[in-house]
Amino acid sequence: MLKRLFLNETFILILIIVNAITIMLAAFDSWSLSQKSIILLCDNIITLMFLIELTIKLNHFKIRGYFSSNWNKMDFVLIVLSIPALVSWIFSFETSSLSFFLVFRVLRVFKSFRFLKFVPGISSLLQGIRRALTTSVIILLGFIVYTFIIGILSCYLFKEVSPEHFSNPINAFYSTFKIFTMEGWYNIPEEIARNSSEGIAFLTKIYFIFILITGGIFGLSLVNSIFVEAMLSDNTDDIEKKVDELNRKVSTLLEQQNGNNSNS
Repeated sequence: MLKRLFLNETFILILIIVNAITIMLAAFDSWSLSQKSIILLCDNIITLMFLIELTIKLNHFKIRGYFSSNWNKMDFVLIVLSIPALVSWIFSFETSSLSFFLVFRVLRVFKSFRFLKFVPGISSLLQGIRRALTTSVIILLGFIVYTFIIGILSCYLFKEVSPEHFSNPINAFYSTFKIFTMEGWYNIPEEIARNSSEGIAFLTKIYFIFILITGGIFGLSLVNSIFVEAMLSDNTDDIEKKVDELNRKVSTLLEQQNGNNSNS
């Protein structure tokens, strides 16, 4: 009975929903001490149930069969990371020394990704994403290198004028990427312009307009277009194969018709 229950995907899906709700509720600070204890109890019971699920599935499918599924691999990692929190709760250990490991139990929220398993056509979608990432890797690397170059250059140009955005390379990379996204991109050059002379302010605006056009409009658009094209290429290939097959059938029928006409 227990084995059948934990091999039932519907039951596991309900457990995942309860798990996500519990983790969400635990993030609120407005609970009383007794309410926090109840939430913690639920959280650890869910961890224990996931551990039982892991044990039953390993016994049922065996190690090779269990780890043949990527979903099971993800579940295994998330459950193992939750064990320190469960052990500390069961044996009432001092949690201060385990605080780093206890944070990992929150990662169980990633089990919510298993909802995708029940989405129709999710396998084709995931294959398309994998294919698109593989196809787009060169253009993505090029975009990262361009961001790196612009970030370093901007850091040396504006770290004295705008330390909030360009004080170091990390801040400069982040600010450069914000400009590429075109979300409030004008705030940064206007802030620099206010702290500079008119000539420097004019050149600064030209500089950031160039960055926006090359990185934001053309750069991100190119990355998006290649990614989307790679995502759809499999569907396009299938259509092309069907069209070619249809053309071959039509050609065969026409040849047969011409042969019949010649014989008559």
